[in-house]
Amino acid sequence: MAGPPRTSSESLSSLEIEQLIACHECDLLMRKPSAGAGERVECPRCGYELYTHRHQVVRRSLALVIAALLLYVPANFLPIMQLNLLGQGSKDTVWSGVLGLYDSGMQGIAVVVFLCSMAVPLLKLLCQLAVLLTIRFDIGRSYGLLLYRIYQHLREWGMLEVYLMGILVAIVKLIELADLSLGIGLLCFIALLLVQVWLEVTMSPHQIWEALSGEGVHAGD
Repeated sequence: MAGPPRTSSESLSSLEIEQLIACHECDLLMRKPSAGAGERVECPRCGYELYTHRHQVVRRSLALVIAALLLYVPANFLPIMQLNLLGQGSKDTVWSGVLGLYDSGMQGIAVVVFLCSMAVPLLKLLCQLAVLLTIRFDIGRSYGLLLYRIYQHLREWGMLEVYLMGILVAIVKLIELADLSLGIGLLCFIALLLVQVWLEVTMSPHQIWEALSGEGVHAGD
């Protein structure tokens, strides 16, 4: 006696399922198109960019993540601004701002600022570095998959751009009240933010996932 008819999803092999991709905007399910270096794949129905196949993803991303790590310490511990008010001077850094909040009794806010402006951005960079190294040297890709999943969850908690907006607002408010001069830490902080944005664009998630799963073996070329 014949069994119940198989549904369309049951009739697809695992290989065929791996070749499917869904649009994040309109949920159109389609076969994953092939793309060459520098080519962009868009949804045929809504035009949403599905992914971009970038050239030398791993090498370029490694260079950017190392540059970001080198900028991390000066961006957080060198003076962002120097303030002189009524003969008293102070040099403010990201770290001193966290300590100032903590010492003034706002421990909860200090912890949030520390996590979003220092801890999480550093953890993101370390996760990205570890993931790229597992692909570059073809070792421990299972750990790379785990770290890349952790990185995806951390992305929303790194808020350097929000902190930068707060710095700019403080500069505008304080410049009329005291003698204010900008420090090298602010330049490093802006450079760190720009490098991280560049890294987000360069480190194509589509190619990283494929490389970690063993499909995109040439992602590091």
